[in-house]
Amino acid sequence: MIGCVGIIGLGEVGRILVEDLLEQTTLGVRVWDYQFDNAASAAAHNRAELEADTKVSAASSAAQAAQGCQLILSAVTADQARSAAESILPGLAQDTLYVDLNSVSPGTKHSVCELIEDAGGLFVEASVMSPIMPQRSASPILLSGRHAAGFADLSSQLCFSNVQVASDSPGVAAATKMCRSVIIKGMEALVTESLLSARHYGVEATVLASLQNLFPGQDWTAQARYLISRSLEHGERRAAEMREVARTVEEAGYTPWMSEGCVQRQAWAPQFAAALEEESLDAMLDSIRIQSTTKQAEKPQ
Repeated sequence: MIGCVGIIGLGEVGRILVEDLLEQTTLGVRVWDYQFDNAASAAAHNRAELEADTKVSAASSAAQAAQGCQLILSAVTADQARSAAESILPGLAQDTLYVDLNSVSPGTKHSVCELIEDAGGLFVEASVMSPIMPQRSASPILLSGRHAAGFADLSSQLCFSNVQVASDSPGVAAATKMCRSVIIKGMEALVTESLLSARHYGVEATVLASLQNLFPGQDWTAQARYLISRSLEHGERRAAEMREVARTVEEAGYTPWMSEGCVQRQAWAPQFAAALEEESLDAMLDSIRIQSTTKQAEKPQ
């Protein structure tokens, strides 16, 4: 029986999980994020707003966040997945469910699984197979691991309405998500690079028209703006995920040339986030180009 849920990571995904648990259940929620001490961080802002609900409490450490909770949901950035698991171990009670929602490689999932299960916890691997918005906790979630089926049975008590068990072996859900990300995040990087260059040469309309012919049924002007905006808004997090994607490709025995290039483009994009204010694709591309030129001119010679 679950009475309290611990949430490790209070960024976009963590906040959505808390809000949906509060709205759809009567469970208590305890939150922790290593950036709570940074008043300017999104985590600190989310904490301040969520603590107005008496069912929410902020822990003073990750270990305290785990104490007394029968379920822990880890929703941190990809580069923090293993550290998050390590940080809760002193407070992890026997047979506590630890659900890792982080976008990391199968190898990383295996290492987190070992940490949790060696400490007496029950590891569940969960991969969110769509953007978290607009479906929120109703987004499709793929589960794997020995305790995946048990968590799926509990999902009706929680806020998850679209879970599917892929395998009782850890790593399967992660491999699915990571291989999907080669394409999804890669397309974002490819479209950004292609259309910024096309705008420079004045051929963006012709490029978009050719895509319309090759991939009919898609409004490529709107789609391109959406794909570029994802990198502008979430590029830092996407770059961290793509590093794990590159690791996934390496674990499969291949050189991750495409994924490593995608890491660089995703990491580059957020510095031009002001372009998100532009409604049209052309204006967004011009804003990025102008900002890029300005930043280059400001660099020390």
